[in-house]
Amino acid sequence: MSVLEIRDLHVSVGEGDDAKEILRGVDLTVRSGETHAIMGPNGSGKSTLAYSIAGHPKYTITGGTVTLDGEDVLEMSVDERARAGLFLAMQYPVEVPGVSVSNFLRTAATAIKGEAPKLRTWVKDVKSEMELLEMNPAFAERNVNEGFSGGEKKRHEILQMRLLKPGIAILDETDSGLDVDALRIVSEGVNRSREEGQVGVLLITHYTRILRYIKPDFVHVFVNGKVVEEGGPELAEKLENEGYAAYVKGSQEVASA
Repeated sequence: MSVLEIRDLHVSVGEGDDAKEILRGVDLTVRSGETHAIMGPNGSGKSTLAYSIAGHPKYTITGGTVTLDGEDVLEMSVDERARAGLFLAMQYPVEVPGVSVSNFLRTAATAIKGEAPKLRTWVKDVKSEMELLEMNPAFAERNVNEGFSGGEKKRHEILQMRLLKPGIAILDETDSGLDVDALRIVSEGVNRSREEGQVGVLLITHYTRILRYIKPDFVHVFVNGKVVEEGGPELAEKLENEGYAAYVKGSQEVASA
């Protein structure tokens, strides 16, 4: 079982006088088999949390700790974090011209596992997962994300998660840009991993529609770089009906006090 622990995390962007604090003391624990939904309005710091955990150089950790199974994540390079079991599905996946999906996936698996997967088994696994994600087999020979639709990019992210089998998967607004069918297919892929108990999911979104397909165990409301309320699936229903206005107002009142 993997355990990701975030304690009093503070994160800034920029340098010197231009530095701006984005995260202002975040506490969170995610375990294998659990699904945590991070919800909040745009600009609340949700994606900053995701990219800070993954090691994006744009973000500077100014305080707090992040550990995975007791190991200091913040001391790891980006590739070391991936090998340790962290996975990030990006909101805007980048294109990798000249590299086919099949080569990309096998190279990633080799880097993470320390040895190349047996080709016969690997091909079978890739084909099986692609079928479940309703991806055309020809997709494997296309260049990574080059000319992909939004739905294709997000399916490819979930395909990576399924094949690489991380301990903790951070899904940054995976629902953005998806139509209803693509949303269902992507969600089913996440649910398969969750049901197998192999992954803890940190699902970042500001819409509740994906939570109709991926049922969270815990919901955390993010406003102004902090978790301002926590609860179960019922909290997502409350947000669906009432929105974030009350939380934003409360945060502004606290900040001005």
